[in-house]
Amino acid sequence: MKNIPTGFPSDFLWGGAVAANQLEGAYNVDGKGLSVADINEYMDGIPLDKKSNLELTTDYIKEAIKSEDRIFPKRWGIDFYHTYKEDLKLLGELGLKTFRTSINWTRIFPNGDEAQPNEAGLKFYDDLIDEIIANGMEPMITLSHYEMPLHLTTAYKGWYSRELIDLFVRFGQVVFDRYHKKVKYWIIVNQINLIDHESFNHLGIAEDVVEDLVSAKYQALHHEFVACGLITKYAKSLDSSLKIGMMLCGGPAYPATCRPEDIFATVRRNQMEYFFSDILLRGYYPGYAFRYFADNNITVEFAEGDEEALKNTADFMSFSYYYTRIYDAESMKNKTGPYRNTELPANPWGWTIDPIGLRTFLNLFYDRYQCPIYITENGIGYHDTLEEDGSIHDSYRVDYYRAHIEQMKEAIKDGVDLRGYYAWGPIDIISCSSSEMSKRYGFIYVDQDDRGNGSKKRLKKDSFSWMQKVITSNGENLD
Repeated sequence: MKNIPTGFPSDFLWGGAVAANQLEGAYNVDGKGLSVADINEYMDGIPLDKKSNLELTTDYIKEAIKSEDRIFPKRWGIDFYHTYKEDLKLLGELGLKTFRTSINWTRIFPNGDEAQPNEAGLKFYDDLIDEIIANGMEPMITLSHYEMPLHLTTAYKGWYSRELIDLFVRFGQVVFDRYHKKVKYWIIVNQINLIDHESFNHLGIAEDVVEDLVSAKYQALHHEFVACGLITKYAKSLDSSLKIGMMLCGGPAYPATCRPEDIFATVRRNQMEYFFSDILLRGYYPGYAFRYFADNNITVEFAEGDEEALKNTADFMSFSYYYTRIYDAESMKNKTGPYRNTELPANPWGWTIDPIGLRTFLNLFYDRYQCPIYITENGIGYHDTLEEDGSIHDSYRVDYYRAHIEQMKEAIKDGVDLRGYYAWGPIDIISCSSSEMSKRYGFIYVDQDDRGNGSKKRLKKDSFSWMQKVITSNGENLD
């Protein structure tokens, strides 16, 4: 009988994850164009799902492009574009074995539809990847992480336009040609299932350019699925040993009660979360998706060759994990939810803390797909206090990570093939959901406020030394 694992594999990848749009800054440097993230406005801590501009209009986009009095923090990030060497040195000192970031599409093709790539942008990523490796970290690169050229949302209709397949594939081919000998691990699209909370950021469809926004989103996703398949095929033609991954946000919801109606409603809801990974890991549309489309009057058009492209599936599954939610029959009927489980504690932004949920999702995903899994984002946002002596005491962050790492170890004992874990934002960056700096995730504090003011000095939090011990002990020392 096979022995139960007692801990993390010896080659387990302890990592940190960021996104180019949230930390690089330098939004108008070296030929970079505007991306969708560059018009994410800071609005006094109001999350994107509470803002009126979640589904942006073309008028808003035009105003944001020329606005001089609004605050767009992702345009300056933490100036990683100029500080990456010192920042990566700190992350290397933390002990990270791998570092995940994205390649900003608008640094390579500023408008997205140019005939030739921007060499200055490619050179930056040449140097960045070399520096990641020089600091002892394996790079993991995401191709699409909310950095679509804004031009593709105004001159086209974002991913709703089939033209984006060729444009994105061309971008991907340029990137793979350049970096496939340096980078082994890749994710094509970040959190591909986020079509509500990050609707415009992800798909780039202005709400007033299509008649049926819901159908338009699923048509856009279809184009994205096809592009993923085509890029995966191209990458494998360059080097069959490359590891190409797909990524979800979060996972299934819990039933609100044991009522059969609530349980089945949750099953149906969860199927449409699996929908994305089912296609990218199995290579075809599942039957339940066609039932969902029919029930909700959604139309998705396939072109010749699309089904064949989908057969080029990913090598591994990855997902971000922050919180769990619950669902019921009323939510299905009213097309609301899922919603927060008030039985669980939460951070100041209402994100519930559920370590056992991580073990649950790991088991569900592995049982379904039987392929390697990487947790490519996990962390907790808090308001950190910088003391007069320069210290930052964040025991709450240590408690959060300890509880989640303990559950990861349990999942490995359950038989889950978990290969790596990436703490989200190992250095403080601009929040994706609210464009705040004060919603901090890092082990490294960046002295900068929500409006970009501050010394920009990097300081180690208490959690820095704790995470060092965790990584050095390969997850055994959690004290």
